[in-house]
Amino acid sequence: QVQLVESGGALVQPGGSLTLSCVASGFIFSKYHMYWYRQAPGKERELVAGVHDIGAPINYVRSVNGRFTISRDNAKNTVYLQMTSLKPEDTAVYYCNTVIGLADYWGQGTQVTVSS
Repeated sequence: QVQLVESGGALVQPGGSLTLSCVASGFIFSKYHMYWYRQAPGKERELVAGVHDIGAPINYVRSVNGRFTISRDNAKNTVYLQMTSLKPEDTAVYYCNTVIGLADYWGQGTQVTVSS
């Protein structure tokens, strides 16, 4: 079965950096686009960034342009989200996602808290 397992979330000070990882299994990873979403307390889940199956990255949220970088390693079935210059408004649970056919698959999420 499809599984997505995120890791790397932590408490970090403003201006700090983190790299999130999502290890995928149960499907042919290299054939599918992968996405990172986030959900802050009291807010709707939003699409942060995506990466095509061939590795071309796409940032969706303007607020992260120039600070976040999405990448993937198809040999390791892993997608990453490098986050720099973190701000308190980046605080959220970050989720890994893929769509296979008509089905949406999600990981359990990893908490990122940006606070001094």
